[in-house]
Amino acid sequence: MGLNLDEQKAVDRFRKNVVEPSQSKLVILDFWAEWCGPCKALAPMLEKVAAEYADKGVVLAKVNVDEEQFIASQFQVRSIPTVYAMFQGQPVADLTQARSESQMKQVLDQLLQQLPVQAGADGADGQQQGPSAEEIAQFVQMGEDALTGGDAQRAAGIFGQVTEFAPDNAQAASGLVRALVMLDQVDEARQVFEAMMNDPRLANDPAMGAARSALDLAGTKVDEGELADLKSRAEASPDDMDAQLAYAEAAFAAGRRDEAADTLLAMVEKDREWNEGAARTQLLKMFEAIGLEDQWVVATRRRLSKILFG
Repeated sequence: MGLNLDEQKAVDRFRKNVVEPSQSKLVILDFWAEWCGPCKALAPMLEKVAAEYADKGVVLAKVNVDEEQFIASQFQVRSIPTVYAMFQGQPVADLTQARSESQMKQVLDQLLQQLPVQAGADGADGQQQGPSAEEIAQFVQMGEDALTGGDAQRAAGIFGQVTEFAPDNAQAASGLVRALVMLDQVDEARQVFEAMMNDPRLANDPAMGAARSALDLAGTKVDEGELADLKSRAEASPDDMDAQLAYAEAAFAAGRRDEAADTLLAMVEKDREWNEGAARTQLLKMFEAIGLEDQWVVATRRRLSKILFG
C-alpha cells in the first residue's frame, strides 16, 4: 500500500476500532483533541446518545487527531470537533453540525431507518439486550478517563448510564461513587455505595475497594477554620506524627492533594514504620481512591518509591 510502519499501525488500529464494528453497527466517529474546548463540550452529549442508542446498534469511536494524524489526514479533517457516521467502512453522514442531543438523535433515527444496522441481539424473553460487554468496557474507560482528567460531572454521567445497563458492573459502580465524592456529593455517594453493597454481585468485588477508600477519605473533611488549625498544629510540631497525619487527611479531603502528599511523604521519610506504616497506608488509600492511572498518582507513587527504595 506504500505506507510506512507507523501509518500501517494506524490503519490497523482504525480497522479494528472503527471499520470492523461498522460492518454491522452504526459508528459515531468523533475526531477530537485534548486541547480542544468544543470537543470536550461535545463529548458528554455524544457519549450519552451513544449509550442510549446502543441497543439500536449505535457505537461511539473516538480518534485523537494529535495521536492519529495519518487517519485524520485521510478524512481531510481541517477543524475539530468533526463527527461522522460510519457504516460498513464508509462515511454515510456528517454529524458535525448536530451539536444538541435532539439534533443528534434526529439524524441517527433517520440513518437507522435507511440502513440495515444490526440492533442488539434478542434475549430469551424476546427483548433487545443492551450494549455488549465490549461496548460497556469502552464506556467504563471513558468514565475513568474523565475522572483522570478532573471532569467528575462527565464521569458521573457516564458511570450512571453504565450502571443502568449493567448494574453488576463493579468498575462502573465504583466509578460512580468516586465521581460523586469528587463532586462533593458525599451523602449521595454514601447512599449509592450502601445500596451497591446490598448486591452480592458487587459487595465482594475488589473494584469497590476504591469507592470505599474515597468515602473513607471524604469522611475526614473539616471546615476551613479547622483545617487551618490542623495545619498550624502540624507546622508547630513537626515531630508529632499524629498531628501530621490528621492534617494530611483533612488536606486531602479538602482537595489539597499536594499538601497531603508532601506531609505523608515526609512522615514516611522520617519514620516509615510509625503506627504500622500508617502514612504509607494512607497514601496508598489516596492512590486507590483517585485511580492508579491518574498523573498525580503516578508522580506521587514515583516519589514514594524513591523514598522507600532509592
